[in-house]
Amino acid sequence: MSDLSTLQQSAYRIRRYALQMGEVQGQGYIGQALGWADVLAVAYKHAMTYKPEDPAWEGRDRFLLSHGHYAIAAYAALIEAGIIPEEELETYGSDDSRLPMSGMVTYTPGMEMSGGSLGQGLPIAVGMALGLRLKNNPAFVYNSMSDGELDEGSTWEAAMGAAHHRLSNLICLIDINNQQADGPSGKIMGFEPLADKWAAFGWHVQRVDGNDLPAVVAAFDAARALREERPRVILFDTLMGKGVPFLESRDKNHFIRVDPPEWQQAIAHTDSTQTEGAQ
Repeated sequence: MSDLSTLQQSAYRIRRYALQMGEVQGQGYIGQALGWADVLAVAYKHAMTYKPEDPAWEGRDRFLLSHGHYAIAAYAALIEAGIIPEEELETYGSDDSRLPMSGMVTYTPGMEMSGGSLGQGLPIAVGMALGLRLKNNPAFVYNSMSDGELDEGSTWEAAMGAAHHRLSNLICLIDINNQQADGPSGKIMGFEPLADKWAAFGWHVQRVDGNDLPAVVAAFDAARALREERPRVILFDTLMGKGVPFLESRDKNHFIRVDPPEWQQAIAHTDSTQTEGAQ
């Protein structure tokens, strides 16, 4: 468990690692990584139980990356967690790299599933949570997913199944950044009132600002401490490109390509934001 200043440093490094990987390829899902960094920092440096030296340890909490295109964010978190060496970020997306552009369980230590089509993570998480309960394993299963996955019927089937089986060891983390490949998520398929929908499915629901670290910490703590026998979901409202003004203001930043000099500008913005926050 880490204090707030330590978590701020972790979120900063996750953002910086992601930008460095984006610079290697000149493109990537950077907007999501910057927006989701605070949640990942709290997950890996405050909430989750795991052994960096043994990613397959049976007693670990499971973190499923349902939105496989967030892999660049997950790799940054795995580097911050000490599971992947920092020097490997220079291999991102390259031949024979352990860090392919989409999350692959067969390649990357600490990756629990291969994120292919969206909507697969929550069904897999339900199965894992059931299996852990049958083995009397007290570990939690975290399913990290995007608001675009709310378009998928499999997500809601799994939500219903989790509630039916009273999976109190399942915590779903949803990035509400209101953007997907075809445009604003809420316009592609309206999903509000989202908190009411999850509650109607039988879940314990929280909705917080995903870029407010104290709020994120409190939401994770409340989800883990809940004594009710039902699954938990945390809806995180996030800002894509968080910390880099010229990326925050883009109308479309689902997949980002920028000119070569702009990568260093983005890193400089991230560095300056961290310096200001530390004063």
